[in-house]
Amino acid sequence: MKDMFDAIHYLQDKRREVELGGGDERIDKQHEKGKQTARERIDLLVDEGTFVELNPFVKHRSTDFGLDHIEGPGDGVVTGYGKVNGRPIYLFSQDFTVFGGALGEMHAQKIVHVMDLAAKNGAPFVGLNDSGGARIQEGVLSLDGYGQIFYRNAIYSGVIPQISVILGPCAGGAVYSPAITDFVFMVDQTSQMFITGPKVIETVTGEKISAEDLGGAKVHNTVSGNAHFRGRTEEEVIEGVRTLLTYLPQNNHQKTPLSAVKDESDYRDDLADIVPFDGLRPYDVRLVVSQVVDTGSFMEVQKEFAKNIVVGFARIKGEAVGLVCNQPKCMAGGLDIDSSDKAARFIRFCDSFNIPLITFEDVSGFFPGVKQELGGIIRHGAKILYAYSEATVPKITVILRKAYGGAYVALNSKSIGADLVFAWPNAEIAVMGPEGAANIIFAREIAESPNPEAARQAKIEEYRRKFAHPYVAAAHGIVDDIIDPRETRIKLIQALDMMRTKQEDRPKKKHGNMPL
Repeated sequence: MKDMFDAIHYLQDKRREVELGGGDERIDKQHEKGKQTARERIDLLVDEGTFVELNPFVKHRSTDFGLDHIEGPGDGVVTGYGKVNGRPIYLFSQDFTVFGGALGEMHAQKIVHVMDLAAKNGAPFVGLNDSGGARIQEGVLSLDGYGQIFYRNAIYSGVIPQISVILGPCAGGAVYSPAITDFVFMVDQTSQMFITGPKVIETVTGEKISAEDLGGAKVHNTVSGNAHFRGRTEEEVIEGVRTLLTYLPQNNHQKTPLSAVKDESDYRDDLADIVPFDGLRPYDVRLVVSQVVDTGSFMEVQKEFAKNIVVGFARIKGEAVGLVCNQPKCMAGGLDIDSSDKAARFIRFCDSFNIPLITFEDVSGFFPGVKQELGGIIRHGAKILYAYSEATVPKITVILRKAYGGAYVALNSKSIGADLVFAWPNAEIAVMGPEGAANIIFAREIAESPNPEAARQAKIEEYRRKFAHPYVAAAHGIVDDIIDPRETRIKLIQALDMMRTKQEDRPKKKHGNMPL
């Protein structure tokens, strides 16, 4: 006669069977590829001993194409919740040792269930993706499962932070879930994302390309902009996810917790020497950032894509902030199509999750060129205007040097809603640079002069003296204050403290129509 202990032993055996996934042989193959198993990845992500698994005994219901003879423990995905740095998250981790991680009906239902729990409980959601795509044997049920996931990615966007980690193949419709989430991490030589693989492309178009060159971590971080971070190993990438989560709140009703503050001086002498006074000389804006934020706190986002704009998270006196910075060492800091998209999306994320925005401005304008115009720079540039205008979090701009034309307006000027605008004393705020302006305004006088070049230089200096400085803007209240560069961190600390209780409403509407 069986008793409770027999039932418990049976339960333990079933649980071990589920935890073994596709079995030792397939686990070994996973390791041979330099890949962790689904459960090993969860152990890397969450704090030790905090993971709670949900629905471990779910099985597929398909009887076609021989699936009725295959168990498929957990249906190829592990789901549940745990803690990262002491704060709850919900997650799924696809198990490539079971059905190649392919998504079927019940696989999708497990993910959908844990996504709903994340939204109900207001906690970040992390997806560890390693899948062969839709489970073809289950046909339209697989496609329906993807649709249910996409729907939740969309409706929970801006409600809870969503992070996708690509740890293997991700092809076809499967890539659209990561594309909707807030941040995508990839591993070099392991992760791949594409709608149609190399073989299909070769068949249809005749183009030959490797899977890595088509959809690897490098191409998505440097060319397409579909990914935000990459690392050499799974361990490095998952540690990056843990770090990113420290800058994010749990949900859109909360703010990121303050972190401990090191005892360091807020007056930064070195800031007076970083930015060249000559507006044509390049420098690395990250040097400015490093002097303003808490030491070692800057985490750059999309570091390898659209390098003429630098965005990322940092802390100032322990408070998490989002930074948007022109990069004069690349394209003179001008804005183009890709940098506009990059900045606008980052701005909208910060606004969704109550993260104050700080803009370090040194912009020559929107980048000129036929390719840019025909590629839709008007539409793409307008995204920055829209994102800043729509944002209601504290918004502060520091003009480091150049602020020209429409790009000046777009980069969080007072006219589109900046709360505070500071300028360094060397700032040039004008419709365009003195050289270009003089050539247009004084074209006739220069041409008729006995010495046109000397006349041109004189007019350039005249224009610079009258307009290319911050005092005209300050006189009209367009700049709130002209500050000593060395006091930039102090001014930002004061501003963030003053705006900690900021509230600002927008007209009631279903949603706006952003120029996508």
